Amino acid sequence: MEPLFWFAVAAIFFIVALFKWYIFKPINKILLPPSPPKLPIIGNLHQIGSHPHRSLDALAQRYGPLMLLHFGKVRVLVVSSADAARQILKTHDLIFANRPKLTPLEKLFYGSKDVATSPYGEYWRQIKSICVLHLLSNRRIHSFRNVRAEEVGLMIKKIESLVSSSLPVNLSEVLYTLTNDVLCTVALGRKYSAGGEGVSKFRKLLGEAMELMGGFYVGDYISWLGWVCNFNGFNAKLEKTAKGIDDFLDGVVEEHEKRMSNCGEVEDDHHQDFVDVLLGIQKENTLGFPIDRVSIKAIIFNMFGAGTDTTYTLLEWAMTELLRHPKIMKEVQNEIREIVGDKSNVTEDDLDKFHYLKAVFKETLRIHPPIPILLPRQSTQDVKINGYDIPEGTQVYINYATIAKDRASWDQADEFRPERFLVNPSINFLGNDLQFIPFGAGRRICPGIEFTMRVNELALASLLNKFDWSQPCEEREEDMDITESTGATKHKKSALIALATPYFR
Repeated sequence: MEPLFWFAVAAIFFIVALFKWYIFKPINKILLPPSPPKLPIIGNLHQIGSHPHRSLDALAQRYGPLMLLHFGKVRVLVVSSADAARQILKTHDLIFANRPKLTPLEKLFYGSKDVATSPYGEYWRQIKSICVLHLLSNRRIHSFRNVRAEEVGLMIKKIESLVSSSLPVNLSEVLYTLTNDVLCTVALGRKYSAGGEGVSKFRKLLGEAMELMGGFYVGDYISWLGWVCNFNGFNAKLEKTAKGIDDFLDGVVEEHEKRMSNCGEVEDDHHQDFVDVLLGIQKENTLGFPIDRVSIKAIIFNMFGAGTDTTYTLLEWAMTELLRHPKIMKEVQNEIREIVGDKSNVTEDDLDKFHYLKAVFKETLRIHPPIPILLPRQSTQDVKINGYDIPEGTQVYINYATIAKDRASWDQADEFRPERFLVNPSINFLGNDLQFIPFGAGRRICPGIEFTMRVNELALASLLNKFDWSQPCEEREEDMDITESTGATKHKKSALIALATPYFR
């Protein structure tokens, strides 16, 4: 009996000890970033207005540069400083290289089969490589210089015809047509603006797409409330816009397929447009996985749509700020006209000499970033950022608009002062300076920077070389309307109208 007794006593002590350890064991609490109070079910969604970058900026002023919000059931990390952005885009770039699945992006980009919104992985690496090699490499960009020169020349002639008729210039329309025609020619093989409603129809579709991408689809955050989008018109508009874009892209692809079947493939690389390249890759099947028609349309829309929208938006804001600051405009014109000299036109060989012009573009990208909140990312594992625990699956919004006006990084941050980039010309938009990331940084940085800036610099230099510009009314420059549109891309809400006077040497 004695051994049994001591066994029972030992068992009782073991059970008691186990019970006490279980009840009083230390709890490893995670330390989450500061977070504003949230409402039941919707979390912090009610605090996001029609201009999300401003709403997030206001919250960040209270809760700090790393702030955790709750959009329904989804954790959202909002990043509002260069130091915090460095942790996401540099230190832990691989962990945050993925994209979340968001309904508007999935619908408009064919299940996110494009470069910008596709999940991080082998498919993304392959199609990014295709885009960089066949459309955005230095060699290909150089091969398109005649296209850029021709389209800029046509833009100048159009303005000259308006001036001869004593008409003001709708620069918003002129700049959109220019960028649309350049992108159409190099990506799609021909311009689509000459067929009556062509450019205006696609411009409308593109504007609607950008507006939808900038909105919040409630079903992505509160799944059982997804039906709301059937009643507020969001789903209907999304379906209509996606179908309109798909019809347009189907026509483009079919046109190329028909031409290739009748005339054979275009052998000369310099005469191939991007659709030719994609169809050739589809035929050869050299990627290790098939690239289907859906993928081709998604990639085309990404390259063409995003390129057109952001490029003309940057030009529009640059001209807006120059009209608001006539002294700065005069300084840029003096630089351009001195370098161009007696030549009839600006050429791309001149562009590297336009230091003040480049500073104007940098300052415009700081004050008016076309995409103020970088495309969202999503963490693929638990990670610590600045001492805070960031759980796997957290969505990340980097509010570049706030970072670009952070007084810790920028002197007189709210003022348009291109000179700051002459004093410190080493600051660039290649993702190395985290206080200045209009094109993003890290693995998901925009691959089209050089292409975009070549078009922008040639266009703006030509406008400032050929004409003197002024506002069409007597209002003060500082009172000029700079209201932003809604949507993922921030255009000037009202059209930019200006008076042009030909410049004679």
